[in-house]
Amino acid sequence: MGRSQETFSKKEKEKKKLKKRQDKEQKKEERKANSDKGKGIDEMLAYVDEDGNITSTPPDPTKKKKVIKQEDIQIGVAKQEDIDPADLIRKGTVAFFNDSKGYGFIQDHVSQERVFVHQNGLVDKIKENDKVTFEVERGPKGLNAYNVKLA
Repeated sequence: MGRSQETFSKKEKEKKKLKKRQDKEQKKEERKANSDKGKGIDEMLAYVDEDGNITSTPPDPTKKKKVIKQEDIQIGVAKQEDIDPADLIRKGTVAFFNDSKGYGFIQDHVSQERVFVHQNGLVDKIKENDKVTFEVERGPKGLNAYNVKLA
């Protein structure tokens, strides 16, 4: 008589498939039980309270509503006032300057940050430890000093 064609590994694979199928069915039933489908519109609504927070409770109709004029609503950034040109001029000390390469750094007196300076931005000839006044502009690698004058 011939041997059975079912080996141990085939039986184990069949058991795993059956277990996987049962787990999948069980998860499907749990999803159906916990589903949000079929809920009423009242359960899906959200409200915004007077502070702008989202809540599930409707607003109290007995409270007095605030009236806001349409002109008072600002969308975007408020206009900035023009900057006084005198505020743009900074004072500092030349911390480093290389005459042969034509660049250096100025230590700002107020913010204590170092600002890059190139010889093209100089009005007067400078050297290290000179007191200077300068203006700054944003460059590709940070702040650059220009219009540098001896103080």
